[in-house]
Amino acid sequence: MSRRLAPLLLALVAACAGDANAPAPDASRSSLAADRLPPGGARGLTVMTRNLYLGADIFAVAQVSDPRQIPLAVTTAWQHILAMNFPERAGRIAEEIVATSPDLVGLQEVPLYRIDPTGDAVRGGTNPATTVALDYLAVLQGALAARGACYKVAAANSLTDVELPAVTSPAPTFVDIRYTDRDVILARCDVPTSDARSGVYAHRLVFHVPNGPSIPAVRGWASTLATVGGVTYRFTDTHLETDGSPAIQEAQAGELLATLAAETSPIVLVCDCNSAADGSQTATYGTLTASGGFADTWLDAHPHDPGYTSSLPDPSFKTPSLVTEPNLRTRIDLILTRYGLGASPNAGTVGGVHADILGEEPSDRTASGLWPSDHAGVVATLQVPKAIGR
Repeated sequence: MSRRLAPLLLALVAACAGDANAPAPDASRSSLAADRLPPGGARGLTVMTRNLYLGADIFAVAQVSDPRQIPLAVTTAWQHILAMNFPERAGRIAEEIVATSPDLVGLQEVPLYRIDPTGDAVRGGTNPATTVALDYLAVLQGALAARGACYKVAAANSLTDVELPAVTSPAPTFVDIRYTDRDVILARCDVPTSDARSGVYAHRLVFHVPNGPSIPAVRGWASTLATVGGVTYRFTDTHLETDGSPAIQEAQAGELLATLAAETSPIVLVCDCNSAADGSQTATYGTLTASGGFADTWLDAHPHDPGYTSSLPDPSFKTPSLVTEPNLRTRIDLILTRYGLGASPNAGTVGGVHADILGEEPSDRTASGLWPSDHAGVVATLQVPKAIGR
């Protein structure tokens, strides 16, 4: 049982409040310099994909063998989430966005954590937690605003939503912690968007705690129409199941392709697809690029660079500052395009593309030594011919 939960929560609330006074971005610290993208006037559509890292392995809680151990497992996970200090990490991610000025940003793992101080779940109660403890979306938007950047929510979904008890002090008392996952699309405020859509996948992984609750891992997609440079795109964001459940992941990819099948606008799909682009994990990458007709922007821009994005270290909350080197080994964070109107995916990203990896250099870490996320981000600028955009 932990006596650290309450003071850690207070520290987190103070950190969230303090982020409004965040300093201006230090452009010299960004691993992506502005001169590595085309000049502003020559740009087409610039997009980013970023998994924010929810802060702990939430579903490890559902894998405990004894439901009586759930409160302790939840407490351990919550302490780790607090120690991974998203308000501090959000500042670095906001600096990436300010430095590259994407028109659209696809975010995955954008959790909302809420608390019910009555702690009725341990007694079988169902009172929903409503007190916000940590809202990744609000924190990131605040960090952007503090740096003079305006980004609006263009589309979002609501995914896994589960509430479980945690131990607090003085023991043995309890609070309930509610975790709600989201995918979110941010659009720069001068980018017109419309027709926001979202959905969840019918195929999903379900965790069954012995003599306890069943916890579904709900995943889905969000999309919006956005007009940039006279071209209207269908921008879509998704986070597919991990490669540990390949059949479910591949079925989700099939559901996504079916959803996009009738789209007539050029499509830009960003994702944490959890499927290595070298084909070493699941068939999903091949399904999207071959069967689905999507071109891989990174492969077009850097055919001889593996462009690894996963996974950066998730240090123990006791020693986050000791981690100094990345351990990237797969490319699962993707920016894919499908233009249609006679454009062949075999031609690659029609019109050309510039792309770069974000947040993977030791200098990108926060002042306390945390990586911005356990994934690197990807940013790309697409040069779309007018013939495709008509």
